[in-house]
Order: sequence, then structure tokens, then C-alpha cells
Amino acid sequence: MFRLALFCGLFALTPGALLRAASDTARADAAKSEATNGDYVLQPQDLIRIQIFQEPELNRELRISQEGKVELPLIRSVDLKNKTVQQAEQLIRQLYDADYLVNPQVNLTVVEYAPRSVDISGAVSTQGVVYFPKEEGMTLLGAISRAGGFTRLANKKAVTLKRTLPDGKVETYKIDVDELMKGGTTETWPLQPGDVVTVPERIL
Repeated sequence: MFRLALFCGLFALTPGALLRAASDTARADAAKSEATNGDYVLQPQDLIRIQIFQEPELNRELRISQEGKVELPLIRSVDLKNKTVQQAEQLIRQLYDADYLVNPQVNLTVVEYAPRSVDISGAVSTQGVVYFPKEEGMTLLGAISRAGGFTRLANKKAVTLKRTLPDGKVETYKIDVDELMKGGTTETWPLQPGDVVTVPERIL
């Protein structure tokens, strides 16, 4: 009877509910995979867990500072700025191996990603900050959609994107989003944290 009831319960689920369940599972798996992805570049305010095999007193869970550094036992300040998870593991391993441990096994996991956002202003329904998780990413069209879309006066052909590079240099791009929406280009314009998007109004 229990098996029959369980079967009937599953059969009663609507296709939409099944799709949502599958989508939720996929997102959870993607987030889990992202947390252990060695290619992920660590960011300030990421919460990370560092574990040293058979050295539990050295294990730590801490946030990366705005300067990109963490404080660890014995080796003290470690600069993780612009380093991937894998590169950070290698650096910490080398620092411990140099003076304190013999061939240490280091595992670094991202426990919580720092909030990431872009700023959107101008002719959109809701101006301001748009947040997005790293594991999902964000395109220009996606950010505009989250801002409520264009207003009727928006000049979609002259959207500007300002991006501050790691060396402090600011680059400005002028984007024809109208062409982008019509599929006239394969460029999707993936955004980066800190990007500033401005949608001007048409001159009537």
C-alpha cells in the first residue's frame, strides 16, 4: 500500500512541479560544484574554509579581507588576491612546507560567496543595485531585466557599461542593446561585480 501511495503521489505531480524540482536540484548541484571549483578566483569577503590534513588545530574558517588577505596560524598573513582556489591551496601548502610541516595536504573550500552586484541607472524601471550570485553569472540583458526592463524613453542603442580593471583603469563600452535583443550579435556581455550600466533616454 505504501509503495502504491508513493507512486500515486509522484504521478499526481504536475509537469511544472517536476520541472521546478529538477531545476532546484540542478542549481544545488551547480552551487556545490562551484564551491569546490579550483578555477574560481577568490574575492574579498568570500568566506573560506581551510583544512590541513591531520592538523586540526590549524583548520580555520574565515573571510578574505578587502585587501585579499587572510591570517593563518604560524604563517600569518597570506595574500590571496587574484588567486584561484587551486593557486591559494598551493601557496598555503608551500608556506607551511617551508618551515613548519612536511608535505602538508591543504584543502580550501568556498563556504559563502561575497555579495556581488552591478549598478544600473537611467531609463530602467528600477534604478539601483542589482545583486547576482557568482555561480549563476549575469549578462547585460539579465541585469536590465532584473531592474524591471527599459522605460518607454530608453535609448537601447546607446547603453554604456563602465568597468574598473584590476589595475584601476576604467574602460567604457557603448553597446547597441537593441541589436543584442534582436539576435544581431552573438556577444552576450557577461557582467562583472562592480560594473556600472547606464541607459540613456532618447532625445525626442
